[in-house]
Amino acid sequence: MLYYLFEYLEKQFQLPGATLFGFLTFRAALAMILSLLISTIYGKRIIRFLLKQQVGETIRDLGLDGQKEKAGTPTMGGIIIILATLIPVLLLAKLENIYIILLLVTTVWMGTIGFIDDYIKKFKNDKEGLKGRFKVLGQIGLGIIVGATLFFHQDVTMKEKLPIEQQRVLLAENPDIEASKLFKDEVKSTKTTIPFIKGNEFDYAKVITWISPDLEKYAWVIFILVAIFIITAVSNGANLTDGIDGLAAGTSAIIVLTLGIFAWVSGNIIFSEYLNIMYIPMVEEITIYIAAFVGALIGFLWYNTFPAQVFMGDTGSLTIGGIIAVIAIAVRKEWLIPVLCGIFLAENLSVVMQVGWFKYTKKKYGEGRRIFKMSPLHHHYQKLGYHESKIVTRFWIVGILLAILSIVTLKIR
Repeated sequence: MLYYLFEYLEKQFQLPGATLFGFLTFRAALAMILSLLISTIYGKRIIRFLLKQQVGETIRDLGLDGQKEKAGTPTMGGIIIILATLIPVLLLAKLENIYIILLLVTTVWMGTIGFIDDYIKKFKNDKEGLKGRFKVLGQIGLGIIVGATLFFHQDVTMKEKLPIEQQRVLLAENPDIEASKLFKDEVKSTKTTIPFIKGNEFDYAKVITWISPDLEKYAWVIFILVAIFIITAVSNGANLTDGIDGLAAGTSAIIVLTLGIFAWVSGNIIFSEYLNIMYIPMVEEITIYIAAFVGALIGFLWYNTFPAQVFMGDTGSLTIGGIIAVIAIAVRKEWLIPVLCGIFLAENLSVVMQVGWFKYTKKKYGEGRRIFKMSPLHHHYQKLGYHESKIVTRFWIVGILLAILSIVTLKIR
């Protein structure tokens, strides 16, 4: 809203300083500062409100150190993250941008699912919360919306670079040629990025066109299925990671900040040309959303680091996972998630391995056996005697290393 206000003031009255709101970097910085202030200043008030409403966490006895002390800590703190993200975005982003619209829908959609889950747990005294099948249906529904929008919407396009021989001819004729002249016209595309392979690009249409070229018109089905899978996997991974103070919020901030770099370079034709990556028009506006989201996560950490004064609950964790997944799909970096979101992947795999091995050994030997002392993975280290602050810090360090590796893939082919 402020963006449009200052745009009007600049056009009508040439107001000094109004042009600043036309710069992406200025709006992104302002969005991060504003979200950080909202989450830290008003976060305390929200925590007090949650305490007044007796929205305290019920702790299951898992035999972990310091577990009993967490009982009664207010949950549903994800509301802080959601509000601190949405307010700056609504004020500073271009609200007609399709990517911003998708992220706003994602935030409200997943936030609502998480809120209902937490509400049932706290106010209906049902420890199971929202039934798993309804969560999955919600994730599938969002996947269909995101996948269909990114495939069919007219504003979602990309530009591919001209063949290298043609680029050389143009550069030989005019060394100072504009970067935009080295790209083809905007087109609809089902291409994505695959890290660590030559060219780094893969077209989803190839999944079915090897059967018959006529099947290319059905590539949207593959794209939507991928969107559903990514959103479901990442949101569940974020949910599992939210088990000890500061782990999910800190890890997510690192991931989202890295995705912000990808969004910025993918939406900038000069950087896209220099890095030889696909150029996605209009996607750079996501940087505003990412800046606000990172500020909200860092502000939330003020109250969520050990000993936590508030937990994010499913209201926060499911929303975080959904947002990360949608951003990754929008910037065509969804297959970088196993690297970038390696912490989420490890948490997911630890649960799958633990449950699968327990069931297998129980069926074979009559007694279930475990791979880890406890799953998800962070609880395994707690059982080994590590303090949760040390576990969180070391997971953050691993997350930073994975983020650096993800950025390096821009040039590794």
